[in-house]
Amino acid sequence: MKKGTRIIIGGVAGTLVAGAAAGVGTVIAARRALQAFRRHRLRELRGQTVLITGGSRGLGLALAEEFAQAGSKVAICARDEQELLRARQRLERLGVEVCAVACDVSKPDQVEHLISSVRQQLGMIDVLVNNAGIISVGPLLSQTLEDFQEAMDVIFWGTVYPALAVLPQMLSRGHGRIVNVTSIGGKVSVPHLLPYSCAKFAAVGFSEGLHAELKRFGINVLTVVPGLMRTGSHLNAQFKGRHESEFGWFALSGTNPMASISAKHAAQKIVRATCTNRAEVVISWQAKLLAEIHGAAPGLTQEALALVNRLLPDAGGVTGKKLGRESHSTVTRSPLTMLGKRAARRYNQIEESA
Repeated sequence: MKKGTRIIIGGVAGTLVAGAAAGVGTVIAARRALQAFRRHRLRELRGQTVLITGGSRGLGLALAEEFAQAGSKVAICARDEQELLRARQRLERLGVEVCAVACDVSKPDQVEHLISSVRQQLGMIDVLVNNAGIISVGPLLSQTLEDFQEAMDVIFWGTVYPALAVLPQMLSRGHGRIVNVTSIGGKVSVPHLLPYSCAKFAAVGFSEGLHAELKRFGINVLTVVPGLMRTGSHLNAQFKGRHESEFGWFALSGTNPMASISAKHAAQKIVRATCTNRAEVVISWQAKLLAEIHGAAPGLTQEALALVNRLLPDAGGVTGKKLGRESHSTVTRSPLTMLGKRAARRYNQIEESA
């Protein structure tokens, strides 16, 4: 090779290396700028009052911890007073002011008492996170009208009541944030979760419409659409039909790292989306993919889910309910659900000694 040719090639190679280095530098700078922006927005939460329904365990507790670490005053509510006490003690160890109120969010009078109590103890509510929920897993033939009513009461009305109760104080100040935790089950109806999906679909509709109507008043409404998360909630979910089999598939899918996301990671994404005033955030690539496929080909998606349903357990003539922790089998006691057990202890789904 001639000397001149070598010089040209060397020059081209040097240019390419320099260009690549500049590109890497640009990416690094962009990431640092994004991180700085996120830290700046998180600082807005310092001193603000955040109310989280269903905040005593699972994702609700993970969210309470994230808001607490951002310097917020945190209020949580749940029906179980012992769970609330344990959650409050954990949050207080983070050095933040905590208000814990026993409340059934399906009861409007209790919700009014909750909002009043939080306002008296912590001041005006800046952020409301509607997270309370209930899951009844089982085939349609094991479900009753009461299962559908209970799901609507807790998931839908349990979102509507707190949102409407906190709205006057947000409107009076001209700002506020409402975060509604729905589900990919509110975008795509999945077999053996029909009451849950119906209620989540309603919650998604309420949340999206609320955003459209309240944005002009300075109130941002975020619709959170999580996929499967490792929160330990499978132990407190309700199972119908062939309890052990139903609990088995639900526990394996909900604790598998290939199909689920950690509660902490999900909570961090939600808090960031809250701070940046997003209208919607879908948690996990699996949930995003399913939503996109359903949006592009809803009929095909339904036919595929009908095939999946053939692989799931039948009702077996059983309509009674059992909690997940009452429905263990050899599979769910195995190391396959280890991450789920760890999450259950971490997020107050069971007592530490359990």
